[in-house]
Amino acid sequence: MKWKLTGRYLLSVVLVVILVIFMNLFLGIALLVAQSTFDSPLFQERETSPEQFTRRFQKEIIINKHGVTITEKGQKELVKKKAWIQILDENGKEIYSFEVPATIKKKYTPSEMIQMYKYKEVGVNTVVYIGEKKKNGLQLSYLIGIENRDLNRYIISYNNRDILIATKIGMAILLIDILIALLIGYLFSKRLTQPLNKLIEDIKKLANHEFEHHTESRGLYKNVFDHLNHLSDQLKVGERERKKLDAMREEWIANISHDIKTPLSSIQGYAEMIKDPDYDFTLDEMREYAGIIEVKSLYIKEVMEDLNLTTRLKNKELSLNKKAVNIVAFLRKIVIDLLNDPKYADRDIQFHVNQETIMVEIDEILFRRAINNLIYNAIVHNEHNVKIIVSVEKDEYTNIMIKDNGKGIKKEELDRIFDRYYRGTNTGAAHRGSGLGMAIANDIIKVHDGRILIHSEVGYGTTIDIQI
Repeated sequence: MKWKLTGRYLLSVVLVVILVIFMNLFLGIALLVAQSTFDSPLFQERETSPEQFTRRFQKEIIINKHGVTITEKGQKELVKKKAWIQILDENGKEIYSFEVPATIKKKYTPSEMIQMYKYKEVGVNTVVYIGEKKKNGLQLSYLIGIENRDLNRYIISYNNRDILIATKIGMAILLIDILIALLIGYLFSKRLTQPLNKLIEDIKKLANHEFEHHTESRGLYKNVFDHLNHLSDQLKVGERERKKLDAMREEWIANISHDIKTPLSSIQGYAEMIKDPDYDFTLDEMREYAGIIEVKSLYIKEVMEDLNLTTRLKNKELSLNKKAVNIVAFLRKIVIDLLNDPKYADRDIQFHVNQETIMVEIDEILFRRAINNLIYNAIVHNEHNVKIIVSVEKDEYTNIMIKDNGKGIKKEELDRIFDRYYRGTNTGAAHRGSGLGMAIANDIIKVHDGRILIHSEVGYGTTIDIQI
């Protein structure tokens, strides 16, 4: 066990070192690539890189029968960047310029353009970038010079052999780093894992309810051992309290049972007397016994309501954990989860939406329960080939619709569909439940300050519209 713990710690140190090295290399390369590739540079706040600016500037160049010029927007961008532009024809001759210094040539050879691009030929603070514009068979080149003392460009030449040698050196350095990490990790692991082994043994004793044991506090983990000893004392006190609470709970349950059993005995006794044909009670006696039964029943009801209220308060069932949720993605996942259930994999459940983002403040757990109840209701109350469509759209409210082409619901049942414990006549024989599904869904929507509207026609199907 000791060597196993030491080995794991040692391996973790080595893996962390290797991971950090490779992550640094990867992030460095990724940032450089992203800087030169994407339109949003990473090292400049809200500013396009010079290369991207030059490539994009071709959109600002206008070629028409009157000649070549640039847009007013392009002129403003050049002024803002302290830049100039020189547009050249296919022979390298200037055909348009803007803000060009007086010392700039009017005609270039290809080698002169390359020289200007590679080196700072214009001035120490100006870097020149080259772009191209093609239109109507014309192929124009343009130079953009940006004056910025902080802006530099370097052209690097390298030999593949040198890269190979550098790679070998890097691998050698990496190997040395791993060996150093192994040595340092071993030394630290011996110091760190020895008290950990002791801690593990002490925790096992606590798990076995051995609370009397205390460990001497010393070394690197002195505070940990102090807290472990304190925990042992607390658990010992807690064990005594637990036994005391168990006894009190048993007594409380016995008292509650007695409180319920006593009035139940009275109710049962009076009911048996009334039912017995050997007794011939007067109307006043019947009313008296009925009054007693009513009082006892109300007492039981009050006890049960108190128990229920206590449980709800303890479990915080009335507290909503609301947060902003994309209801489109939320409903799509519910439909996908249903279709992934083997029981409903072959059902025709569709999801329709006309926009991908609709944000709503909901309690995800409770709202999922409501939607699932409504979809399950459409499944179990209809034939196997029923088509169910779930859709959502944003209008004055967020409207969620669950529509099926099933049997439909009779009008007399429609008025009671959200009543607790009510089950319609279309319920399949295989379906068993508490009858609370629709009522729970209705209550959940209500606590979200929403409402459910239901429309149904026998033989044509049912549509449930949730407005939230």
